[in-house]
Amino acid sequence: MSGAQKTGEELLAVWEAHTRYEFETRDVDATMATMVDAPYVNHVPTLTGGVGYDALKRFYKYHFIGANPPDTTLTPLSRTVGADQIVDEMLFSFTHTAEIDWMLPGVAPTGRPVEVALVAIVKFVDGKVAHEHIYWDQASVLVQIGLLEPSGLPVAGVESARKVADKTLPSNRLMGAAWARSEELPL
Repeated sequence: MSGAQKTGEELLAVWEAHTRYEFETRDVDATMATMVDAPYVNHVPTLTGGVGYDALKRFYKYHFIGANPPDTTLTPLSRTVGADQIVDEMLFSFTHTAEIDWMLPGVAPTGRPVEVALVAIVKFVDGKVAHEHIYWDQASVLVQIGLLEPSGLPVAGVESARKVADKTLPSNRLMGAAWARSEELPL
């Protein structure tokens, strides 16, 4: 049975508490208390997360909340709040000083800095987090830690995140000669 619909401000307060418990206080039980009884989290590029309370608590406790590097930061870029869903666009930054099972499973620390645009689509049921779908550009992360050589590939490193935060940065660099060929064509 569902309770009264929560306002956008109430959902936002739950989401902000949830992320504070994940990244600032690093409190697994407090994080889980912001969620429904059978939550679902999917980090789309790496298929990490969990389905159901026990699987997600295990994931949070041993592979996520305490496992992020100490200098991890989330910088809000944009936010859309709906009746039962929030879409958050953030800049996620860290130095790869620890194994990060959820983002870089099986990859030993490289010591390199990483900045990546990250989008969270968060669904609420009865005022609690029901599911999270988290998206980011994994190729950009792999370029930044040195596991993917971008030469000859249509991928970028830190420039991808910086372009999201600053629209004045150049566009179409990866198009190379194709972009240059269109310069003199009529509009």
